[in-house]
Amino acid sequence: MKLKLLFILLVLLWTALPAEAQCAMCRAVLESEDGGQAAKGINNGILYLMIFPYLLIGGIGYAIYRSRQKARNQE
Repeated sequence: MKLKLLFILLVLLWTALPAEAQCAMCRAVLESEDGGQAAKGINNGILYLMIFPYLLIGGIGYAIYRSRQKARNQE
């Protein structure tokens, strides 16, 4: 129950906060273009690539948590 609540809270927090993932050099080059569509595309791509390491670490952490809970319940 607590895990579901934490997951929901993190998802809501993640979607509510705007994120800017570009470095200063990338931002300076991309903002000099007209329209800023390339900057938005690059920013979305960076954010997309950042999700997977966190998902992997979270999945490994959850598997460790489950295995420890199962071992604790068997004792």
